[in-house]
Amino acid sequence: MGNDADVTRVADLGIKIGIMPAGPTASIADVPGVGVGHATVWRDEPPPPEGRGIARTGVTVLDPGGNLFASPVPAGGAALNGAGECTGFLAAAEWGLAETPVFLTSTMQLGRVYDAACELLIDEDPGIGADDVIIPIVAECDDSFLTDARRMQVTKADVKTALDAARAAAGGPAPPEGAVGAGTGMSCLGFKGGIGTASRLTPSGHVVGVLVMTNFGRQDRLTIDGVPVGRLLPPPWSDAQPVAPPGGSCITAIVTDAPLDSAACVRLARRAGLGLARTGSTGDHGSGEIFLALATGLRAPRHADDGATATNAASGAEGTDVTRGAGGGGVSSWGGGPTSAAGRLTALSPITGRDLDPFFAAAVEATEEAVLNSMLAAPTVTGRDGNTSRGLPAAEVKALLHAAYLARLG
Repeated sequence: MGNDADVTRVADLGIKIGIMPAGPTASIADVPGVGVGHATVWRDEPPPPEGRGIARTGVTVLDPGGNLFASPVPAGGAALNGAGECTGFLAAAEWGLAETPVFLTSTMQLGRVYDAACELLIDEDPGIGADDVIIPIVAECDDSFLTDARRMQVTKADVKTALDAARAAAGGPAPPEGAVGAGTGMSCLGFKGGIGTASRLTPSGHVVGVLVMTNFGRQDRLTIDGVPVGRLLPPPWSDAQPVAPPGGSCITAIVTDAPLDSAACVRLARRAGLGLARTGSTGDHGSGEIFLALATGLRAPRHADDGATATNAASGAEGTDVTRGAGGGGVSSWGGGPTSAAGRLTALSPITGRDLDPFFAAAVEATEEAVLNSMLAAPTVTGRDGNTSRGLPAAEVKALLHAAYLARLG
């Protein structure tokens, strides 16, 4: 059983998740400057010493655009259930900033990806490690149901491939979804999971984009647009065929081009949990639901700890002092102003309070849709020891949804 090749996204089912409009690509690529790149590691080799075993893993990179070391972006995070890891999470919480792209991979490869990220970013900017250090943001999910996690499967070259692809993807079409990059070995709600993305447009004209790596849940909880699809589909494999454990995590990254400060990013990140719940997540004991939100509408230029004041080059006005020395730093409530493409500061007040409501709704809808896209795009995958993660039978899902809507009408 696998996916219908003609149905790879929610729109192909003839339904609409939520009520807000999506961007032109209905993906995180709708956020200006944002790019996503993948490196898929797929090998079928004998175990060592003859080979490296079975690999269904990889790396995915989300690049918010610009030089994040020179001009970090406001960021915040939240954890629904913390049985997982995201390096840089504490630093982002303390400083309210993201100063590297977001790297996604599998649990046992996190250290390798972290090391490679440091080396690759050092090569790009001579200030890293000299003027200041970085803590790359690297998040993981466990793909050991399909991949041989006893072997180190990811290399620095894989990380470079994904990073380069992300840098080249900005302004392009929706990124590949499903069993690609870090999502290659993931399983979700009883079926094949992986990488998914979606977007929503707010009434203010801003974009909220979501990227997920899905690896959680049971089939009998799978819900699509309110329909209990998982219970209506045929039961999972017989007892003779292993099924991926329900507690396997979900990483959600939200990016908006709106001027949000770090406190607003934390609040926005929390809303990802509502989107997951709509698809059937219950935040199992062994699952790591970790959420990040980044806002490119406010950028804080990095300064030496010399009391330098950010200057609005366009108007000559002075902005809030934004400094970061060896002891840390961050963005004030004003945010220090966003940085334009030319690197100049422009005065812009952050969106706060009730004005965040459309962004919260956008994050919930886009997260729900991104999870479903991660499943619809993924085919059946067989990995180590013959373990198989079934592709969601999209044609059957479409028929069930159509029948449910007809029943609602009457």
